[in-house]
Amino acid sequence: MRRITKMEPLIEIKDLSKNYAGFCLNQINITLPKGMIMGLIGENGAGKSTTIKAMLNLIHPDSGEIKLLGKDYQKEEKQIKEEIGVVLDDGFLSEYLTPKDINKAMKNIYTNWDEEQYFTYLEKFQLPKDKISKEYSSGMKMKLKLAVALSHHPKLLILDEPTSGLDPVARNEILDIFQEFIQDEEHGIFVSSHITTDLEHIADYIVFVNQGEIILNKTRDELLEKYGIAKCAKEEFEKIDPKDFIRMKKNRYEYEILVEDKAAFQKKYDVAIMDKPSIEEIMLLYIKGEK
Repeated sequence: MRRITKMEPLIEIKDLSKNYAGFCLNQINITLPKGMIMGLIGENGAGKSTTIKAMLNLIHPDSGEIKLLGKDYQKEEKQIKEEIGVVLDDGFLSEYLTPKDINKAMKNIYTNWDEEQYFTYLEKFQLPKDKISKEYSSGMKMKLKLAVALSHHPKLLILDEPTSGLDPVARNEILDIFQEFIQDEEHGIFVSSHITTDLEHIADYIVFVNQGEIILNKTRDELLEKYGIAKCAKEEFEKIDPKDFIRMKKNRYEYEILVEDKAAFQKKYDVAIMDKPSIEEIMLLYIKGEK
């Protein structure tokens, strides 16, 4: 994991709440330091998009505070949006514009728009400059959104499913760009993704939101190195104190047990199998498992 700096965080969310009919985003707290990548995970409808839309002032929370780049997200919205790059699942550009048309539009929107950098990204991503984006594949459309988001020298990227629709080669290319983006320890990335394997490669922090609440906010290294999934027979499981595991799942022939500290668990219990979990396995056991 990268070194955590003590400078002003890029994102600071305190007690964010938003109520809808049948859904409540409840007391969300998030802090993203400079030089870091934070991954937001959870099921569809868990609250990921609501959190991002609140950060971008696209919806109005019922309560809570949001600061981006040390600034109030509502009072200084215009200045903030000059300094952030955004990729949302929903397109914000007309599909009847070509990349050249988009360049002309962005010149009038962003003070720091870098035309040279933009066309460099178009070349890198092999995107036709004179073709309307409606004729692009879904992967090409995503690359175009990323090219736009990166071409006005933002300090912070806020991304909703940025690698969806991309093949493995293109995804790796994008992940490399993200890594380069935060190397100077002044920039940061907040990324929502269903592709947890991508987050295992690049994220410093993982925030897991479920039914509108954050149920896990840890460093990636802590999740992948300290957490464990024990597997045991019914007789072994019945000897385990429920306080010593997070979730359990009963399979046909064995029990799967998610534990927060696999070394301490193995010291206390004689369990033959202790697997190193993936982020996806941790998430699934939290959602599908029982306490």
